[in-house]
Formats: sequence, structure tokens, C-alpha cells
Amino acid sequence: MSSTPAPAGRKRVVHQLDTPFSSVAWPEIPPEDQDAILELLCNLLSPIGHHRRTYSQPSKGKRAARKAQKNEQNAKAPSTGTPQSPELAAKVDIGFNSITRSLESMTASFEQPAEPYSMIFVARGNQSAPFNSHFPQMTGAASRNLPPDQRIRLVGFSKPCSARISQCLGIARVSSVAILRDAPGAEALWTFVQKVVDPVETSWLRATAEPQYKDTKIITSEVPIGSKRIKHS
Repeated sequence: MSSTPAPAGRKRVVHQLDTPFSSVAWPEIPPEDQDAILELLCNLLSPIGHHRRTYSQPSKGKRAARKAQKNEQNAKAPSTGTPQSPELAAKVDIGFNSITRSLESMTASFEQPAEPYSMIFVARGNQSAPFNSHFPQMTGAASRNLPPDQRIRLVGFSKPCSARISQCLGIARVSSVAILRDAPGAEALWTFVQKVVDPVETSWLRATAEPQYKDTKIITSEVPIGSKRIKHS
């Protein structure tokens, strides 16, 4: 007995429910404005990287880091030879995990955050889309209790720029940076970003405040049907 596959090419129609509140788009920023923002951002962050390169020792691994930390804790008096980090350093969050945790904290509160972000910058050109797709939704949710003119601005750089931001900060592989509202020296950057970048649009958060009828959204698509094998006796 033998079998041969049935002719290929058959398809069936599949229906799937969708929701208009399931996705939030990144703010659209013209390339020339992205370049200007990147220049202003690097000028702002450069003093942090200069201090780190001048006064911080490069990491030599986890063992060396633990030993250095232990020696620091055992020191009786702090060293006075190393200048303090720039004041701005305390108002900048660096990295995917740190920023995501802060956004989660802001989103969980029903009141205006005590220290909200003013701007978040993401090097999208160096990442796959799923890696940073949560930023628009979380930024919109964290901004919901802020006045319209103070909502967090989300800047996604479409060109690869992670290496340049990393160099400005003196840190390897920086993918995202967030600036707190009262960061010193960030006024020029904030003024320009506020002018050219719209707040994240999150209509699903305004649904309860502004009742509006939404049609059922059904996605119709065609999918191939697996071929049946015809048996021959």
C-alpha cells in the first residue's frame, strides 16, 4: 500500500477577535529631528562619561568587583581624592531593567509620581522590535496622571546609535536612557524634545473617562490546510 500527498494550495478562512486597545505606536519623529536630539543628548551626558573614564576603574570581572566592594566597605574614611560624580548622574537611569522597573512603579500608582521621567531615549536601530515594544504602552500608562505639557516623551532612534550613547556615558552596550524631570542642565534638550515629539497616544487609558462605542474588530485571514495523503491499495 502506498500513499501520495493531495494537491497543495488549499486554504481555509480563519476569524480572530482583536481589540483597538492592544497596541500603542511609537511617536513619529523626522530623521533630522532625531539627529538633533541625539546631539543634544550626547552633549548632556558627556560629563558623566568623562568622569567615569577619568576616575573609575574598568571592571575586571565579578571576583574583582566583590573584592573591591569589600575593601571599600572596610575603609574607615572615604577617599577625598576623587571628585564626586556630576549632579546629573543621580537624575539619569540607564538600561532596560532600571527604566522598566521605574515605569512599573509609576504605572502602579494612581497619583502623580514624585519623581517622574521627562524623557526616555531608546536605541531602536540596535534592537529587534519585540525587545523594546513595551516602552510605548508603559510610557503612556506612567504619564496618565501628569499634566499634558509634562507627559513623558518617548524618543526611539531609528538609526543605530547605541555605541555613541555608550561612549558618552562611559558604559558598554547602553540601549536606553531616561532623564528625570528635574535633571540639571537638561532644559535645552527638554524644550526641543517637547517641541518635536508628541506624547505617547494611549486611547485605551481614556476609554473610561470618555465613553465611546467601539465596533467589534474581527481579523480575517487565510491559512493553508495541511495536505491529506491519499491511500492506494
